[in-house]
Amino acid sequence: MDEPTVVVGRITRAHGIRGEVAVQVLSEVPTRFSPGAVVYLEDGRPLEVDAARPHGERLLVRFRGVEDRTRAEALARSMLVVPESSSPPLPEGSWWDHQLVGCRVRTEEGRDLGTVREVMHTPANDVWAAVDEGGTETLVPVLKDVLVSVDVAAKEIVIREVPGLIAPEA
Repeated sequence: MDEPTVVVGRITRAHGIRGEVAVQVLSEVPTRFSPGAVVYLEDGRPLEVDAARPHGERLLVRFRGVEDRTRAEALARSMLVVPESSSPPLPEGSWWDHQLVGCRVRTEEGRDLGTVREVMHTPANDVWAAVDEGGTETLVPVLKDVLVSVDVAAKEIVIREVPGLIAPEA
C-alpha cells in the first residue's frame, strides 16, 4: 500500500470449521466490517468481508475465499489495516499511531527524552514509549496535564516534567 495505514482490527483466532475468525475491533467506524467492506493484512493482501456477527466483545467475521478452519487459522494473530484516507477525519487533539512513532519527545525545559517507538492503548489512557540514544525508555501517559504540545508535521512532542515520570539525569 502506498499510503499510511490505520489498524482497524486484530484477528485473534479461528472460530469453528467454516472459515470464521474472531476479530477484536479497533475501529469506531460502524461499517468497517460490513459485508462487501475490504480490509487488508499488514502485508497488503486484501480481505473482503463476506459476513460478520457479534460474539461477546468481538466480531466473528468470514472473509471471501476463507472457507475452512485451516485457512482461518493461517490468519490468526494478524493485524487488519485500511488506508488512512478511508478513515474519517480525527477530532482536534487526536492522532493516528503511525503519526506519533518517530516523533521527538522533549520536556518544556528542553530535555530530550528520545523518539516515540511504541503507542500502547491501555484502559485508562494511551501511553507513548520514548527511547533516547542511550536506550533509556520513558513511558509518557497521554494526559492533558502531561502534554504541552504535539506537532506531528514537525515530528515533535513537548511534555511537562512531572515528578516520578522521568528518570533523573546522570
